Amino acid sequence: MMRIAITQRVERIASHGESRDCLDQRWAALLENLGIDLLPVPNGLVHPDAWLERQDISGLILSGGNDLSHQPGAQNASRERDRTEMALLSLARARTLPVLGVCRGMQMLNHFLGGRLVPVSGHAGCLHPVSALARDPRFDRYSEVNSFHNWGIGLEELASDLTPMVQADDRSIEAAIHQTLPWIGIMWHPERPSDNAERDARLILHLFSAKDQPCA
Repeated sequence: MMRIAITQRVERIASHGESRDCLDQRWAALLENLGIDLLPVPNGLVHPDAWLERQDISGLILSGGNDLSHQPGAQNASRERDRTEMALLSLARARTLPVLGVCRGMQMLNHFLGGRLVPVSGHAGCLHPVSALARDPRFDRYSEVNSFHNWGIGLEELASDLTPMVQADDRSIEAAIHQTLPWIGIMWHPERPSDNAERDARLILHLFSAKDQPCA
């Protein structure tokens, strides 16, 4: 089976004095059905890029959860996760490794590439309509997506290396692709219940199946 690394959110458990790496179990169920084994990335590594280079993987997923810590008023932020993901993206860029950024993961892609985030309303805990910005079979059949974020990306905030593919009614960008790298960012969650399950599955398989050589 194909092996894909996936980053994890950080939760602080004050009663136990612990910082815990967490991953929604639905990710494993989703990707197992697609013939993909998941390899969770620890956030406590000193050299996460070196760790990733030792793994036999075919791609990387940046999962949701945790605001980016540099944002004003960031909630449940994790500097160690930010540092981990920045290091992984540097390696992924050097290795031309496929990357899927989901919600916070798309925000991190945009930040890594020099883009910015802005506060948005009406995007947390809801479904909302979207429309495609280009004729592309990966995206042009999405009409409504789930949404769980308070930070968004407008056209002016989108990194110059990213091409917008899907937008919400407020014109915030809901999906983007890198112009030269096999990187995709989406603001919705494919691991959560959705009418887009088949579309999301095709999107994930298309991205990761296009890369034949593992990062080694």
